[in-house]
Amino acid sequence: MAVAATPLTKKKKSTRIPLTYVVALVPVAIALNIVGGMINTALHLPIFLDMIGTAVVAIVLGPWWGALVGALTNVIASFISGPIGLPFAACNVVGALVWGYAVRWGWAKKFWSFFLVNLAVAFFVSLTAVPIYVFLFGGATGHFADMMTAAFLAMGQNLLVSVFSSNILVSLADKIISGFVALAIIEALPANMTKGIELPKSTKPL
Repeated sequence: MAVAATPLTKKKKSTRIPLTYVVALVPVAIALNIVGGMINTALHLPIFLDMIGTAVVAIVLGPWWGALVGALTNVIASFISGPIGLPFAACNVVGALVWGYAVRWGWAKKFWSFFLVNLAVAFFVSLTAVPIYVFLFGGATGHFADMMTAAFLAMGQNLLVSVFSSNILVSLADKIISGFVALAIIEALPANMTKGIELPKSTKPL
């Protein structure tokens, strides 16, 4: 008696990130972060600009690849500009995880929702940064935000509240700029590198 042929089962789609993508993006993203931080320091800007590459990799490759970029950024930058930024690697890692998971959970499909994701990144990064500022550096690291912290202290706020207030204001501006610059960079990448990633588009197809 002949046995009916069973239909072939479909192969599961691989979730492994191609090594070529990692090799292409990770070093460039780290360099982008470091250059952004150096530009910020040189121009004394009221933002940071050291997480654009982190956002790109976290969104394109995944949150933990972004976390690797963030951590390596601060480690390498510490050899260039001193160790003061080393503890803030935790902030870069947290930002990568929020960006990366938010996109993979479908929370960044529209411009308004992507904007909210950047606000969430700013909030969680500030929560991570404040204890570092307060307990390791006494509330000041020489950044523009220190002047804002001093202003809040002069108004009678305690140190924790003052540092959080100044940091969240700076971080909101920084993460919104970083997120949307990263989005523009991602749009310029080859289509095969961003396949399956649902993000808002700045241009609509005709």
